[in-house]
Amino acid sequence: MKMTHTAICAVALLALATTGCAKLMAQSEDGSTAGTGPGMSGSAGGSSGGGGGFGGQGGGGMTRAGRSGGGMAERVPVKEFHPAHEMSDVHFDFDRYDIRPQDEPALQSNAAWLRSNRNYLVLIEGHSDERGTAEYNVALGERRAKMAQNYLVSHGIDSRRISVISYGEHRQQCMESNEGCWAKNRRAHFRIKRQ
Repeated sequence: MKMTHTAICAVALLALATTGCAKLMAQSEDGSTAGTGPGMSGSAGGSSGGGGGFGGQGGGGMTRAGRSGGGMAERVPVKEFHPAHEMSDVHFDFDRYDIRPQDEPALQSNAAWLRSNRNYLVLIEGHSDERGTAEYNVALGERRAKMAQNYLVSHGIDSRRISVISYGEHRQQCMESNEGCWAKNRRAHFRIKRQ
């Protein structure tokens, strides 16, 4: 059963990679570029084909999608963002990246705060629980961050103010191996920086 699921995922990922997914830059926390490659994708449903492009490119198991839209040339280093106590995390179901109805109020509140504080940029971190391969979890974390980004943009936030990054399973909020803990780790986390 697991092998069938893996084969289906691999075929789906290969199909996405060969249909012209957008390229992303893998970037370390200090803002240095680790490289680019056709195996990286910025679409909400995209991920790397065959597991290439995410792990082992100097990014420490993470991807940096940067800001979308507007052609902004300069990326703000991740280390310049600080915790956004004014904003709430959004959580996800196992192996899913769609926004749950119970999390929409948190995103609406986050969007309202960003509309009222136009002098802030936001970084959305995508996270996953520990189950699955590191590469898969980084791709899943990216899709989660992109879904949160798309939600904010659809609620009036300029996409040029939003950056996304995926840490996959690499920055756990809870370290126990049980469903309650895994549920806390499956999240989009928000950080902010004054422009």
